[in-house]
Amino acid sequence: MTAVAIAQLFVLLAAGGLATGFLAGLFGIGGGGILVPVLYEAFAAVGVDPAIRMHLSIGTSLAIIIPTSLKSFQAHRAQGGVDERVIVRLWLPVAIGVVIGILIAKSSPSAVLKWVWIVFAIVLSSKLFFGRDSWRLGREIPTSRLVEAYAVAVGAISTLMSIGGGAFMATLMTLYDRPLRQAIGTSSGFGPVIAIPGMLGFMWAGWHLSGMAVEAGGLPTGSLGFVNLIAVALVAPLSVLTAPLGVRVAHGISKRTLEVAFGCFLLLVASRFAAALFV
Repeated sequence: MTAVAIAQLFVLLAAGGLATGFLAGLFGIGGGGILVPVLYEAFAAVGVDPAIRMHLSIGTSLAIIIPTSLKSFQAHRAQGGVDERVIVRLWLPVAIGVVIGILIAKSSPSAVLKWVWIVFAIVLSSKLFFGRDSWRLGREIPTSRLVEAYAVAVGAISTLMSIGGGAFMATLMTLYDRPLRQAIGTSSGFGPVIAIPGMLGFMWAGWHLSGMAVEAGGLPTGSLGFVNLIAVALVAPLSVLTAPLGVRVAHGISKRTLEVAFGCFLLLVASRFAAALFV
């Protein structure tokens, strides 16, 4: 990359970090739901090959959410909001799902990752639009191995989307009559289980491209496999600066309005990736 391209990448990532923090504070959710589309646009602007742009965005996002996921879990645990029995039961199936997700990502073209985002962004937005807090399937999480199978799927999908799995795991718990606070706190424990091995896996998956110039279909400066360290260093601290502003704005908006707004955001991202597939 030329000096001009590197400077452009810095500016775009800095702007992306500020936008990510504001949106995370506004919608009360971080991770890939916001980071992946922001990083995708930044890497597109500096000419990263479309064939690897999605891989790089996802891997970099997983690295960025590691500190947040660890801090979130520690905070919830300190408040007694974590059911450690659920984590002990399901951490291994989730981790197995992460490995499956990494292998899928390594062997799949960018189109597959876009389709995963499109499909599950629509699923999550539909839940935000039409879901009800009162929905229940039972009083206790079943002992059936189907729960473990669900956890494997959550690990794989969350890795391919670069999200901490909270939306899926919290939904499982609330459907079985767990208090929302406990569901959110417990699901936060799966964030590090997904993000840490996910980051390492994406580094491994893209290692063969390290050192190749962007112009030759390689990775931008500062990348270790499909993780760009420049983006990690810029986006993470800058997002912390604007998150409180998003929170202040959110406090003046109803919960239902925020749900609909985030659902619309997810649909907008799904439309962007769909356009990249067909245009």
